[in-house]
Amino acid sequence: MNAQPVTAQPATTQPAAAQPAPRQPAAAAPAAAQCPVDHRALAAAAGGHHGYSPFDMNDPFPAYAELREEEPVMFDERIGYYVVSRYADIKAVFDNWVVFSSENAQAPVRPRGAAATKIMADGGFTAYSGLSARVPPEHTRMRTIVQQEFSPRRYKALEPTIRENTARLLAQMLAHPDARGDFLKDVAVDIPTITILGLLGVGPDMVPTYKKWSDSRAAMTWGDLSDEEQIPHAHNLVDYWTECRRLVSAAHEAIGAGTAGTDLVTDLVRAQLAGGEISDHEIASVCYSLLFAGHETTTTLISNTIRMLLSHPGEWQKLVEDPRRIAGAIDETLRYSPSIVGWRRKALVDTEIAGTAIPKGANILLLMGAANRDPSVFEDPEVFDIERANARTHLSFGFGIHYCLGNMLAKLQDKIVVEETIRAVPGLRIVDPEAIVFGDNLSFRAPTSVPVTWEANA
Repeated sequence: MNAQPVTAQPATTQPAAAQPAPRQPAAAAPAAAQCPVDHRALAAAAGGHHGYSPFDMNDPFPAYAELREEEPVMFDERIGYYVVSRYADIKAVFDNWVVFSSENAQAPVRPRGAAATKIMADGGFTAYSGLSARVPPEHTRMRTIVQQEFSPRRYKALEPTIRENTARLLAQMLAHPDARGDFLKDVAVDIPTITILGLLGVGPDMVPTYKKWSDSRAAMTWGDLSDEEQIPHAHNLVDYWTECRRLVSAAHEAIGAGTAGTDLVTDLVRAQLAGGEISDHEIASVCYSLLFAGHETTTTLISNTIRMLLSHPGEWQKLVEDPRRIAGAIDETLRYSPSIVGWRRKALVDTEIAGTAIPKGANILLLMGAANRDPSVFEDPEVFDIERANARTHLSFGFGIHYCLGNMLAKLQDKIVVEETIRAVPGLRIVDPEAIVFGDNLSFRAPTSVPVTWEANA
């Protein structure tokens, strides 16, 4: 069933205005533990939306399939969002930034409480989205400058360090005397964090601190914290933003003293000094966004790639025999089990999506995780096939003007990790993949562990 494309025509019928959503229990940070509440069971018991439960990430795909078939555009009163699940509709929304704004992409799921708001105001916290929540012409101006710094030259310079760190972390894991490890914690967490810090000109000794700040950003943006629970995270975000501003100031000083390096922050300041229209505050905001966007989702991509391949031993063996297939395996992982399964937009005018009226001001949740298994686009979509011809047409990096700027860096890191793992331990096995749980979240589908084992003397 092919969905009709989005139109920007005024709606002919108008649904009731979206009411404020009740507080949901479990919109935790991407790495949060499984919530004790069975959201799917609650949704099913209430007869709602074919078992779709907005925050349950353990196995949302059966519900996604029913939504595509029965309710491809539906209003979910529990979260106050129109939920869109078909490929054609989602792609069209992404591509129509004039009608569907990205301004709510980074909006907190739960508003800040008074105490957290005061802490952040007193601490001078004024961070804003790097690019994902900005709209043209501001977005166009900034992206033109920033994307010049995400170049193949920079990635090539990073590759030896990524490979060295991967080999080191794998060796540490394989030294476990019980021949068991957690690929997520032993390898996947540190690789992207170290890479992003190197990109920003920060040493690896700062990994724990930056990780703490990033976790706080995830909790404050996509979590469902009480006012009291927000307080320590608010302090962390003040420290995080202060550090981002410090990096920009330090780059200015180093350039003035003739001691500047070639990290991303310094190069953005150089572009500014050469006449590029980007402010210090905007450079700091890019840093603020890059840390989270550049390492949390890549950690999940690496974890999911290893998880999916080891859960399908025949596909893993294909890579052992021919590593040239790794690129296809990464795209199929992005299609089949992406880091981000839902992203947000806001309607700027009365419009419609596939015949459903969408009122001006409505919030929209685009289920890329559902679109990526749309049978109108992908043959046998529930099959994980690393040789799938059109896997690269997935929507996991978005589409249109906000297409993920760091997609090449994420895929490079994943490729290196798979290459080094095949080289170091081709007989790696996953332990009980059906028991792996995923943290409750509105947008991110991240496993909380990826347990693996191997022959100790292999």
